[in-house]
Amino acid sequence: MKTKFALVALAAALSTGLTASAQAQEYPFRDITDVVVWGAGGGTDSINRMIMAEMEKHLPVSINVTNQTGGVAGSNGMVFVQNQPDDGYTLAGISESNVTAAVQGGWDQKFDFWYPFIIGGSPDLISVPADSPYSTLQELMDAAMAEPGSIPAAASGAGSIHHLNLLAIEKGAEVSFKFIPYEGSAAGQEAAMAGEVELVVTSLAEQAPLIEGGKLRPLAMLTPEEGKLGETTIPSAFDMYDGLEAYLPLKQSIGFGVANSASDDVKATLTDAFDKAMASDTVAEWAAANYYDIGGQSGDEAQAIFSKLESTFAYTLKELGSTTVDPESLGIEKP
Repeated sequence: MKTKFALVALAAALSTGLTASAQAQEYPFRDITDVVVWGAGGGTDSINRMIMAEMEKHLPVSINVTNQTGGVAGSNGMVFVQNQPDDGYTLAGISESNVTAAVQGGWDQKFDFWYPFIIGGSPDLISVPADSPYSTLQELMDAAMAEPGSIPAAASGAGSIHHLNLLAIEKGAEVSFKFIPYEGSAAGQEAAMAGEVELVVTSLAEQAPLIEGGKLRPLAMLTPEEGKLGETTIPSAFDMYDGLEAYLPLKQSIGFGVANSASDDVKATLTDAFDKAMASDTVAEWAAANYYDIGGQSGDEAQAIFSKLESTFAYTLKELGSTTVDPESLGIEKP
């Protein structure tokens, strides 16, 4: 019996020792998972995979990137990460489009739940399939005005920045389309190429290879500035509609976040790896080649940007009649 008790005591001591040893190890001592809340192949997915590969070079562990899609404005993925321990081993690949999840009833948190890192973003544009009968934005708008709500349009998921930009162009041009939500930008663009929809609103970075490959035809940038894609100049929708400045532009802020309740050590370690990655030639070259504007903000600075986006998006959606939860009830202040 004494031998048995001694073995049990030894096992308990070893277990306690291993636990204490694990707790004493500096973060990170095991692989990290980055859960992208939008679909594979889209802008948020691509830019997260790029930055995580660079951050790995400055960490002693690997970062695995997965996708958890669905819900409202990426709420499924955010809820999944929210339900994990706030120990820094589960990150959320997020974008500005996620700030509308709460006002659309998909999430019960303000966006300050996250301690965010902003990598960058790319401007949105309207494009049609290469074989579309519409050669100009004016032709598309004329058709939409003639048959309101009849032209199917893809703009990622409900509440995404692409959806908001579609709502804004509808409001500014006084037309309406038949919005069909998809899990991400890649799926929406594929739908356009397959003829399931007649137009798609996503970013220049996401559309560039499809435009260059002759799969999509760009009609207009949803920014005050025209766009450049090689030798192609893409006109600005602002040149056609004076009322657009009341609703546009709405710009991307793509990156990732860790729970704001994570320890200071976790935040500091991630910030160090992020800053080093963002300073690399690899990131600069990737951004230039993929039509992205570099960000590089983290912590309080990034939270301030997302707070402004959350406020702007929430009240824009409310004005456009697309909220299910009053932003004031969530403590979101008017811009």
